[in-house]
Amino acid sequence: MVKKNMDKKNDNIDRDSEWKALLENEAEANQYAAKCLAVCAGVGALAWLFNLLGIFIIPAKIMNIGMPFTILFFLLPALLCKLTGGTPLWLKYVIVICGIISIFILSSAMPKHGVLAWAVPLALSCHYYSKKLTKLTLISSWVLFSASIYLGMYIGEGDLNLLVTEPVIENRVITGKMLYEASLFFVFPRALILLGLSSICTTVAGRTRRLLEKQIKDSEERQRISTELDVATRIQADMLPCIFPAFPDRPEFDIYASMNPAKEVGGDFYDFFMVDETHLALVIADVSGKGVPAALFMVIGKTLIKDHTKPNVDLGDVFSEVNDLLCESNNEGLFITAFEGILNLVTGEFRFVNAGHELPFIAKSGGTYEPHKLRAGFVLAGMENTKYQSGSIQLSPGDKIFQYTDGVTEATNKDHELYGMKRLADILAQNTDKKPAELLPAIKADIDAFVGEAPQFDDITMLCVEYLHTMDA
Repeated sequence: MVKKNMDKKNDNIDRDSEWKALLENEAEANQYAAKCLAVCAGVGALAWLFNLLGIFIIPAKIMNIGMPFTILFFLLPALLCKLTGGTPLWLKYVIVICGIISIFILSSAMPKHGVLAWAVPLALSCHYYSKKLTKLTLISSWVLFSASIYLGMYIGEGDLNLLVTEPVIENRVITGKMLYEASLFFVFPRALILLGLSSICTTVAGRTRRLLEKQIKDSEERQRISTELDVATRIQADMLPCIFPAFPDRPEFDIYASMNPAKEVGGDFYDFFMVDETHLALVIADVSGKGVPAALFMVIGKTLIKDHTKPNVDLGDVFSEVNDLLCESNNEGLFITAFEGILNLVTGEFRFVNAGHELPFIAKSGGTYEPHKLRAGFVLAGMENTKYQSGSIQLSPGDKIFQYTDGVTEATNKDHELYGMKRLADILAQNTDKKPAELLPAIKADIDAFVGEAPQFDDITMLCVEYLHTMDA
């Protein structure tokens, strides 16, 4: 029941959004249509001026009577839009009616010249993406167009093909035969042409409305996805340890980490936690791919690694078991490069396992960061029954370990140059004395300066731990 109510609520929201968008388009269409009619008014005024100057040879009496009213109705929509802001629902009907009346007056006064002008109301109706309005415009135009042909025979400029008698209005004699010929040779064929033109306008209006509705739905869907991705970004950020100092009550070490996703959500992750009172675990990993699929696989990988990291369990066995579990549900063919280490706070021994990940940098007390060469195993989720071997090194108080993902070394500038291991080694050497919380921002600033305005293509994740002093056993 709750789900049905939520679906109904969402449907109402969608309809409201669509209706709002259509109203916004209608208000904009009113402004455009009014401007079009104002241009028509200018064209009419220019034709009137040419006639007064003798360039056109339309009877002055007909032009002087009909053109002022034509121009008036052409300009009325612009005035109404200015007074109302173009938003009332009734305004589109007034605009179309004004267009029809203007053309009716023009066509009645000048049947020979006004026939093409009947395309104006139909074209105006297309602005509103409404097949119904276009059809109503067609019917109204059809009726008044036909009436203008007959009316023009009595009061208009006249067509000498019909008016074989004196074309002067006062001396005209309109016979039944002339009305029949006007219907057969003028009204009917021109009405068919108007009908053909209206079919084009109706199709354009209908198709454009469907495109607008699709655009509205796509926009709503993009907004929904954007909102969900924002939530996913916050959830992912909350999953990673982000409160520093992380262990203010543990003076034996100092640790800091950061992750900057290339998209809303990323496939990189880091983690650190106490396995027991004397062992600190740290993890950094990179899931193949980008976006939501990589982020979901990241959650699985991070959870499995943490759950299987236990006291007195060899890290090689941890990765071997995690790898088999990841392979069981990996239909998308994703994989993870990962590095995990456990620091014994009593002895300083640092045991680690590497599944295809980057080489860590280690700075001995008083020395600079140097890449530590170690054998890397195969990636996680790449092949079932893969066995991983752990290794170990001895750390002394003051030693530091820096680990990262390939988003650091493969950061690319606008010239398609890679940041590279050398630049990373140089910036690490320049900042060897800095604490982890100072080191990572310095590296990120150097990466940003190198990349410049080029887009970020990969997640950038870094982790640094400093072993301060041994823990009392």
